[in-house]
Amino acid sequence: MATLSVRTRSRALASMASSTDPLDLLVVGGGITGVGVALDAATRGLRVALVEQNDLATGTSRWSSKLVHGGLRYLAKGDLRIARASAVERHHLMTSIAPHLISPLRQILPDRGERQSAVLRVGMRAADLLRRNAGTPSSLLPPPSRLSVMETLGRCPTLSPAGLRGGISTTDGQLIDDARLVVAVARTAAAYGALICTYTRADRVDGRGATLTDVFTGESFDVGARMVVNATGVWSGSVDDSIAVQPSRGTHLVVDAATLGNPTAALTVPVGKSLSRYVFALPAQLGRVYIGLTDVAAPGAIPDVPTPDDSEIEFLLDAINPALTRPLDRSDIIGVYAGLRPLVDERGTAGAESDGLADVSRRHHIRVRGDGLVTVLGGKLTTYRRMAEDSVDAALATTDLTAGECVTTTTTLVGALRDPREQGLPTSLVARFGGEAPTVVETATVDRPLDPIAPGIDVTRAEIEFAITHEGAVGVDDVLHRRTRIGLVQRDSDLARPEIEKVVAQVLPTAG
Repeated sequence: MATLSVRTRSRALASMASSTDPLDLLVVGGGITGVGVALDAATRGLRVALVEQNDLATGTSRWSSKLVHGGLRYLAKGDLRIARASAVERHHLMTSIAPHLISPLRQILPDRGERQSAVLRVGMRAADLLRRNAGTPSSLLPPPSRLSVMETLGRCPTLSPAGLRGGISTTDGQLIDDARLVVAVARTAAAYGALICTYTRADRVDGRGATLTDVFTGESFDVGARMVVNATGVWSGSVDDSIAVQPSRGTHLVVDAATLGNPTAALTVPVGKSLSRYVFALPAQLGRVYIGLTDVAAPGAIPDVPTPDDSEIEFLLDAINPALTRPLDRSDIIGVYAGLRPLVDERGTAGAESDGLADVSRRHHIRVRGDGLVTVLGGKLTTYRRMAEDSVDAALATTDLTAGECVTTTTTLVGALRDPREQGLPTSLVARFGGEAPTVVETATVDRPLDPIAPGIDVTRAEIEFAITHEGAVGVDDVLHRRTRIGLVQRDSDLARPEIEKVVAQVLPTAG
């Protein structure tokens, strides 16, 4: 079993500190791109280590819309290349790599006879063609269809019926949790031999190594590597000061699902009269709905935890409210989160996208510095695997190392199971852990392992223990914010923290 823990972390650091042989590849950055690079390289037979100065998925990777989508938005912007790549990568993720973490999500555009509806219908048909070309079966992602007024309101109960002619339905992929994907990729990389070291800072990084510092002890040592990949996203400039990133911020609101009538489909609402911008209300785990997202320039210092502007909150409310029977206000918002995206200006500089900068792209770019340091920038969650493959290929081109071909299109992640049998376990547990769900319970040593960690929160005590013993969490915040998403809502965090602290105190001393 692939295990990450405080003990495996300590062993990995000790191994690197004592070794006189250079690594084949050092990866700096523990987001989805970095762990993807580590897995790609490890499955090619390379000796790999990944270092991250915080926890896994601390940065942008945990702040997404939790969608694995086929590129409908990019078709609307005329970017066929990235739309096609998105459909292909979605296929790999949903059929081979992580079918246990991704479910089909029906998305509904209300049809009120506007021109936008007609344009989106064309886009949906084009997106479905990409789905077919990627090989994804219609049994997994059904083609677009029309819904009656009753069917539309049945799935989106608080949708305003005024002028409603029905709904236009399409289906895309939805992650149970983006941070869980990052952890699963990291654990799978570890199973193939990669060393995964969180809370380890990399200084003086160049194309042949770095100085590593254990954040907890302050101890430092040098590590050599034949190849180095900088996968730090919006923080890339802190590793390579020749790179100046001006990120874009995307904000989501979190509301109780009950506030929107417990919808069973995502609601897609055009922004004003736009033919290419939409706001989504996405039903999610833990009885929540995410409403997003914005796309605004975020100049200045890059924070560890981005904070949205009030104007972004108002923008999202103003965009979604015309579609609802009862407008939402700030009292309905139970949480807000924002992430920073390192978008790339195709004219040659890194920059942020706004409505007026159509040449700023979600395509990924790979830069190789003169000393061999490889930096990967841009891209998006859905295409992380391809970004990782291209990064390893670029790194290999800087050396005379030989390695196997990329195999990650068919490399399944830990827990991958197409049709998990619940075996009497909570549905929410199976949704988060797939084939590992029985192991989560069987390996638990805490009392009442299947009890919720707090009233009204369907995260079990066993999951908290597993986060520490198998998923590399080293403290309460890692559990609240990245192994579970309890921390997205402050009231839930306050409710669950005392019991999580008890479980962590019990299991951390012997973890791993």
